[in-house]
Amino acid sequence: MKVKTQSKKVNKAWLNDHVNDPYVKLAQKEGFRARAAYKLKEIDEQLGLIKPGSTVVDLGSTPGAWSQYVRRRLSPGGAAVGELNGAIISLDILPMEPIEGVTFLHGDFREESVLAQLEAALQGRAVDVVVSDMAPNLSGIESADAARIAHLVELAVDFACHHLKPEGALVVKLFHGSGYSDLVTLFKQTFRVVKPMKPKASRDRSAETFLVGMGLKKPS
Repeated sequence: MKVKTQSKKVNKAWLNDHVNDPYVKLAQKEGFRARAAYKLKEIDEQLGLIKPGSTVVDLGSTPGAWSQYVRRRLSPGGAAVGELNGAIISLDILPMEPIEGVTFLHGDFREESVLAQLEAALQGRAVDVVVSDMAPNLSGIESADAARIAHLVELAVDFACHHLKPEGALVVKLFHGSGYSDLVTLFKQTFRVVKPMKPKASRDRSAETFLVGMGLKKPS
């Protein structure tokens, strides 16, 4: 019974934090589907990654807050609908409500057939920015979870290597802990500039963090 009470307390604390979270309120006010939009917004504003005319791929896009943010960045007037100067292709294993101007692919990024669909949707275009909010279902077993997270990040890096423009950028979500330093090393081997970032919208007590790689290194 004690464990149940503890769990209820934790859930109640999370719910209380969520309801009173300024980013949750801001997302509701500004029409974003999740507070996560402000994480990408802060990264983009600091580094100037997404520009008019960009082709952007959003991996692990559901519920769609990052795609919504990118869509507004590529709109001449910053609007959620209407004209779009650029292209956005989003992908997730979960369904996503449509966003005007965004091509959504429903499938698992780890499967060759889904990657082939993504490549077909690109129509031969090189990508300016890849953003990945992909995260596995966590089991609570640290070594297993670290391996799952690393696998998704490695897939995103591999996709970036094959599809990014030479000066393009990759943004991935990952977690501090086992395997983190190996992923930083992978980024440093792949990109000319690597920036670890913890946006203000990412909760302090969360181990979540982001890595940004800019400019592909030429293979030696």
